[in-house]
Amino acid sequence: MISRCKKIVLFLSLLALMVSCRNEMEQQAPMRLSLCLPIQEGIKPSTRRVMGDPGTREMFEMPKYVYIFIMKQVGTGWQVWKYEERTLTDEDWVATRYSGSWLNRGDSIYKYDQPIQFMLQNEKPEGRVYAVCSNKKMTFNVPTASITSLDELLNLKFNCSPDSIQENLQNIYTTPYNYTNTNGDYYCSFDCSTGRSASVDLLLYHIASKVDLKWNVEEDKRIDKDTPANGVRLTYMETRNLFNGFAYCFQPMRNTLSALPSSGYAITNIVTPSDEGLWWEGRTYFYTIPYTVTGEPDYFPLQLVMCTNDTPKENGYKLTLKQPIDTSDVFVPWLRGNFNLTKPLENTTETKIAGS
Repeated sequence: MISRCKKIVLFLSLLALMVSCRNEMEQQAPMRLSLCLPIQEGIKPSTRRVMGDPGTREMFEMPKYVYIFIMKQVGTGWQVWKYEERTLTDEDWVATRYSGSWLNRGDSIYKYDQPIQFMLQNEKPEGRVYAVCSNKKMTFNVPTASITSLDELLNLKFNCSPDSIQENLQNIYTTPYNYTNTNGDYYCSFDCSTGRSASVDLLLYHIASKVDLKWNVEEDKRIDKDTPANGVRLTYMETRNLFNGFAYCFQPMRNTLSALPSSGYAITNIVTPSDEGLWWEGRTYFYTIPYTVTGEPDYFPLQLVMCTNDTPKENGYKLTLKQPIDTSDVFVPWLRGNFNLTKPLENTTETKIAGS
């Protein structure tokens, strides 16, 4: 009798466990993410264009690290549902056509060909995904695993001080927080109601602005070897005090500094006296974090040093170009500077606003 009772109890326990497991499985919502980077038509491997670029062919490194935050709505706010870091491989980035619902179908993209899948506890049917990806491993202002709320997430910053990161800025992409669809919803939102699997195409965009500089000495103003004092040649150029420190991951147009920096990351030797081919005309570009200065109008200040006719750089022409930017924009701007040199540049400090 006792043995029979034990069997009944054991059977009921197993039945309860099976029901519990089944209910738990039914509460699991499958989710699939795809990582996509918009690119230019006529691409070649490792070349792509994202919004804000001028469309020229450039070489980029494929992202190797991705930091993914899946959010769920709790009351009127959003909380972290799941956080993961993944390592990506170069060979799994494939040029293809976009077939999702966000961009126009048929647009060219680089897509990570390996599915990124999650199983989520189906506590809430609606969610959002935010992600950062980079070719170099990133360091942040707080431990990413400690973030719990959307406010904390939007205040997440990465350290862009190291040279290795500054040189990698063109290879860092994120999902901008204020990119919305026609309904006004965040563009990487999803619904994973019971019995429904969610699929999200994460389109990621550059976090750094492209700065494109061109210079030209008019032919009749160029130095004549017989009368060098009567002409001009550009013999040195560098850019100074670029943004370094901690920059926003998901609010790329909201970086600010309390004052115009007296020091910061510099790109030196863009032109040197030995670069005879660049004395008369040339073009360079680099990527940097856009920022504004507290208390001033919304200008992105770009600081340059230029020297003509072998003037030492400490006596160079120091120029601050102020490019108007809208800090509420979704995408970082493409910044351009064109210089037509007609006479030797004098040792001075000058500020110019683009278009003035």
